[in-house]
Amino acid sequence: MANPGYGKRATPGQLPRTAYDFADLPPREAAVAAYIDRLPDGADISVKTLAKELPYGQCALRTALNRIQDAGHLRRGREHLTAKSGTPRWITRTWFSRTARDDTWWARFTRGDVPEEEPDRARPTRSRAHILLAALGRTAPALSLSQADCVTLAPLLTPWFERGATDESVIRALTTGLPVPVHSPAALIRTRLRDKLPPEPLPAPERTQEPPLSRPPLRMLECAQCRTPGRPEALPGGTCNTCRGERAPARPHSPLSAATVSTHAAEIRAAMSQQRQEHRAEPGARRSSRVT
Repeated sequence: MANPGYGKRATPGQLPRTAYDFADLPPREAAVAAYIDRLPDGADISVKTLAKELPYGQCALRTALNRIQDAGHLRRGREHLTAKSGTPRWITRTWFSRTARDDTWWARFTRGDVPEEEPDRARPTRSRAHILLAALGRTAPALSLSQADCVTLAPLLTPWFERGATDESVIRALTTGLPVPVHSPAALIRTRLRDKLPPEPLPAPERTQEPPLSRPPLRMLECAQCRTPGRPEALPGGTCNTCRGERAPARPHSPLSAATVSTHAAEIRAAMSQQRQEHRAEPGARRSSRVT
């Protein structure tokens, strides 16, 4: 676990966990993202700590995190909170979302416009269980189930998913060491789902309690590379223009109005006329005139 404020912070409204959450990422990035996704809030996800737990070096992990960020799963920044003592302070945050988000969503999240729950995006856990049970026959033909069996057994998978079980671990528990022959696939699966249910995960260590906020928190994002703070609109993909090698667009010159041009021209003509009069008034200029 990281020091308070420096660990992972999950964003609200994420879809339920599936085996295809990070299918849009390269294999290494998908593995790193899946590992971070299963860590509790407050876990240390710095490059140094990840390098101790994963089979990748710090340089590779830094690149992987940047790509995970580009895909919309990660943002770094700060959040303004008030401690129990009443002292306001800025807390470093690293926000992670299993569901990929675009820059518009992250901008709303920074402003506090994202609700804690998004029912319209949620998918029921039961559908995931039904799909897994219906596909068991592909892995173990002896465990092929009917539609009625899938509907009956699906609720038994809910506590597995609530305890962090992956699709792969459930399939392994149901298909390993099958008797020959399997007389009743539904009865065998029902028994295994009950007898092999994994234990509840240990609760995460308690950290500094933060008082509930009566208004949206004040947040700002930082560039992932140079740590320069900025508005979300200035950090597309979580990186500033300078670190992306882009120059700031030049400010266009607005054309002068006709009245302004006329005023400038009159001023120039007046200045030139005055210079000619002053030149004629000089003594040397008068002598030159007489010689001529």
